[in-house]
Amino acid sequence: MADAPQLDRRSFLVTTGLAVGTAAAVSALPGTAHAAPRPRRASGDPFTLGVASGDPAPDGFVLWTRLALDPLAEDGRGGMPNRNVDVRWEVARDERFRKVERRGTAVARPEDAHSVHVELDGLRHGRDYWYRFRAGGHVSPVGRTVTAPRADSFGPALAMAFVSCSQYEHGYFTAYRRLAEEHPDLILHLGDYQYEYKPDDYTVPGGNVRDHRGPETVTLANYRQRHAQYKADPDLQAAHAAAPWLVVFDDHEVENNWADDVPEAGSDTPDPAAFRRRRIAAFKAYYENMPLRRRSVPNGPDIQIYRRVRWGKLANFHMLDTRQFRDDQGCGDGYKDCPAATDPKRSITGAEQEKWLLDGFAASRARWDVIGQQVFFAQRDNNAGPAKITSMDGWDGYVASRERITRGWLDRKVRNPVVLTGDVHAHWASDLKLDYDDPDAPAVGSELVATSITSGGDGTDSDPADHPFLQINPHLRFYNNQRGYVLTKIDKHEMRADFKTLPTVRDHGARASTKATFVIEDEVPGVRQTYLRPFDAPKMSVKSDRDLIQETIRNETVR
Repeated sequence: MADAPQLDRRSFLVTTGLAVGTAAAVSALPGTAHAAPRPRRASGDPFTLGVASGDPAPDGFVLWTRLALDPLAEDGRGGMPNRNVDVRWEVARDERFRKVERRGTAVARPEDAHSVHVELDGLRHGRDYWYRFRAGGHVSPVGRTVTAPRADSFGPALAMAFVSCSQYEHGYFTAYRRLAEEHPDLILHLGDYQYEYKPDDYTVPGGNVRDHRGPETVTLANYRQRHAQYKADPDLQAAHAAAPWLVVFDDHEVENNWADDVPEAGSDTPDPAAFRRRRIAAFKAYYENMPLRRRSVPNGPDIQIYRRVRWGKLANFHMLDTRQFRDDQGCGDGYKDCPAATDPKRSITGAEQEKWLLDGFAASRARWDVIGQQVFFAQRDNNAGPAKITSMDGWDGYVASRERITRGWLDRKVRNPVVLTGDVHAHWASDLKLDYDDPDAPAVGSELVATSITSGGDGTDSDPADHPFLQINPHLRFYNNQRGYVLTKIDKHEMRADFKTLPTVRDHGARASTKATFVIEDEVPGVRQTYLRPFDAPKMSVKSDRDLIQETIRNETVR
């Protein structure tokens, strides 16, 4: 580290040739001409992508930043010089840094897109910390993070939020801003953090609010540029700075509906070797841009993303990977009545990850076992007749996998299994069962599903009781097709989930409100509704069953 050359402010400017106009260029990113005001940072400032923290432990966490003078540079290098840069970091017990607990220096290397990952241990358990970085005479924004409670302690109630599906073009990231204002202790991102499409390839009614820069992401430069465009958004930066994150990817971080080594139909990289190169590029860029520990450094086309984070005696977070090890979707994907869905040999997790999860259930002594994952877990049949028409991309396409894991938590006497899900661009809540075809079968777990941050555009409000999925599948308890996030409060007695919605993603000033609240009580499987904001739209706006089914399918079928 001592040998890495240090750049002061003048060196940044001279080396990059960005002596004027850099801050203006950042504040005028495509699609942000009418963006919410953001603090104007000095010309030549390398901290245009903000800061983040993640994967908290009782004695530490990982800190992240990535230096970029020109976030949208087409070569993906962020306008940075081709040399190492010393980055100093500080962790304090107060946000004014009067009580600095730890400090050190890391090296931002060009081969890693000048990203920095600092893993800390030896800190005090169950407390707030603040952190910042310095480089080239510039100081980063300040982030807040926390350490988990001691392993033998419940700690105070945990304010945990989870989100998914943030398509930059479909709306402003106002929901991220509103989430930051909730002051959570932990944020889970369950996938589709960024999208791969070129401009005008994935559009919403009324037109996209802003455009992606660059072509469809295929190369390392493409993925780095796309991540930088997202990270430069001030609302996303606010959410990262508010709390530590646990992140897992879904499909769009690589390509829509990919499965292991199989690209989607009509892929820009249909050749297996080309798709393998694409995965290598996507995973390298993903690690470079996320607050992940060294255990997740990619190995070519492979990355270790499933992992377990313990929150004292209160909760275990089992974070899954349902893309990298799955069998290809049955019957060509989509909503189908497909024999492959019930093939006992097919898996959505792969055998090794499934064993890891079941072993984790067996060893768990936590009050809550939370499974953070990507795609819908409960059965959703969209046909009231004898045919069972379900999504081949969710757990419905891998019924044996779902049954083995559900039986696994029952056999291992998991106290409170709760599945958290993203992907489907709508809020849902459901009871989980072993036999979904028996309406009298008892609930054996609970699922909470977060809508998208922006993907799909504004969406619409509705009375959830009107949705035919809830009539066909009585274990489904709630549906809403607006954008937002889920905010939970977890203590020894219950998990409370507030389903937050925004009326629009086309306006930076939109406010978040609670559409519904559900409670999961300790040792009482299933969800219980305690609040529902009335739906008061005029009668003429109420949709038919067929319209609601088609709307739901469109939400989940990008191409």
